[in-house]
Amino acid sequence: MIRSSRFACVVGIGLAVAVGSSAREAFAIKQFFDEFKTVYVKDGTPLAAAVETAKCNVCHVGKSKKDRNAYGNALAEKLDKKEDAKNVEKIRKALEEVAALPSDPAKADSPTFGALLAEGKLPGGAE
Repeated sequence: MIRSSRFACVVGIGLAVAVGSSAREAFAIKQFFDEFKTVYVKDGTPLAAAVETAKCNVCHVGKSKKDRNAYGNALAEKLDKKEDAKNVEKIRKALEEVAALPSDPAKADSPTFGALLAEGKLPGGAE
């Protein structure tokens, strides 16, 4: 009887560790996302609805925070998630710089990320 309860305890702990380690943050870098919303998202706009639906996929593709869209890649070149997470000024500067970049790096004549945002579209495309 003691043996089976120990086994059950070990299995329970193993499951708890497995479930706990698979939990994810709501956003890859919450501070970056919060500043993005502060700068670009106005309540009641089409962009606000799109961002609310997309959440992490404003910058990411799929479910892994390691996979970024073109907008996320451009921001990742300007920001370090550990060093810059609390630097609001640097985050806003990066958002401004990236807004001026073409949304398709392979096509210089593609609309800028900022132009897409102004039209109420997600900068990395619909995902």
